[in-house]
Amino acid sequence: MAASSNSSLSGSSVSSVSCEAGRWRELPKYAEEYQPPIWKSYLYQLQQEAPRPKRIICPREVENRPKYYGREFHGIISREQADELLGGVEGAYILRESQRQPGCYTLALRFGNQTLNYRLFHDGKHFVGEKRFESIHDLVTDGLITLYIETKAAEYISKMTTNPIYEHIGYATLLREKVSRRLSRSKNESRRANVTNEEHTSVEKISSLVRRAALTHNDNHFNYEKTHNFKVHTFRGPHWCEYCANFMWGLIAQGVRCSDCGLNVHKQCSKHVPNDCQPDLKRIKKVYCCDLTTLVKAHNTQRPMVVDICIREIEARGLKSEGLYRVSGFTEHIEDVKMAFDRDGEKADISASIYPDINIITGALKLYFRDLPIPLITYDTYSKFIEAAKISNADERLEAVHEVLLLLPPAHYETLRYLMIHLKKVTMNEKDNLMNAENLGIVFGPTLMRPPEDSTLTTLHDMRYQKLIVQILIENEDVLF
Repeated sequence: MAASSNSSLSGSSVSSVSCEAGRWRELPKYAEEYQPPIWKSYLYQLQQEAPRPKRIICPREVENRPKYYGREFHGIISREQADELLGGVEGAYILRESQRQPGCYTLALRFGNQTLNYRLFHDGKHFVGEKRFESIHDLVTDGLITLYIETKAAEYISKMTTNPIYEHIGYATLLREKVSRRLSRSKNESRRANVTNEEHTSVEKISSLVRRAALTHNDNHFNYEKTHNFKVHTFRGPHWCEYCANFMWGLIAQGVRCSDCGLNVHKQCSKHVPNDCQPDLKRIKKVYCCDLTTLVKAHNTQRPMVVDICIREIEARGLKSEGLYRVSGFTEHIEDVKMAFDRDGEKADISASIYPDINIITGALKLYFRDLPIPLITYDTYSKFIEAAKISNADERLEAVHEVLLLLPPAHYETLRYLMIHLKKVTMNEKDNLMNAENLGIVFGPTLMRPPEDSTLTTLHDMRYQKLIVQILIENEDVLF
């Protein structure tokens, strides 16, 4: 049974365009000039027309019936017997045990004037494909919706992505300054939230599109490219795809949602969405262990704020500290700093009055880089950097390193550039701190770059090249960046 997607059968349909426009006129002034996209109702209407499940109950008590099946289970019967029991009623279904494979179970479902048989599984939830359901009734309901829509609208579905509203958002220019200014005002945020909660209008459906339009045209926004972080999502109540404007059908897992910006689209539409994710700060739960590009876009900064704050603190009071970055601070205190950033963000207090030992701050900075899900020197560029480090001719090696640097994502490049400028300052105080570029390379090599495969052997083999790359970056930061 194909496991397509979308919204619950409960709840009312989205209002007409004129009604939506009317509702928008009731919203705060910043949305007055917005022209809402036309949410297409064809697939929603088809879902409403889909056959409803009709359980055919077994009149007798079946021995050895699995405890997770109900009276719709008819025991060991043949396909012909199942077909007869269904009686040609559209949407009728039973469960049976296979005659050929005892212990294997089958869903027999009547659809399209024929009986369809699906191998049925249970692992705490019921499933015949990717989707997992709490009950057989929900599984059949979703299956009938999917079968009906994909039968009636196969050609329509195949063309959904050909003229997306996503590519023609005319309100972006209109909202350029108005919305971007208001997005930063908590008062208006709460007013918008109240309107959304009270009315369940199209505000919720286009909120991520409005954010994207506003932020894209905000001159102060650092326009790093970022892919969307789509994950399968179950929507409660009717939802429409923000890429193609079509209804997202089904009971569960109707589509995907970007966990960083909240964009809701069909799974098939997600393949066509540009890499223009604008993360929503309220969706970013922490600073450490968060993707670097996601973090800087959410906070609208050039670099992760933890990098800027730590480096400022280190340069203010620690450049002459002996063994800077080599000497470790207390792990417990480093974890405290991490928690402070995760909890308070840019307001985290790491001053000398709280953490007098500068090695705690250097430890927190190194921990930030170690905790990145994608290292600062990314997995994609790792092998190219290692190969560049192996070049014996110094000039050719430097040129190769420079070429690979240009392959880094912009946010990674900018953060690495800033870090190397800082580490160069550290080496300029070598007389006091005893840390030269080679020593810092030993410390930061495995911190900034890790091989894609989690191999201890590869890591050990590459350590000297990791060290050399960081050393080259520090010594030649003015040339390379």
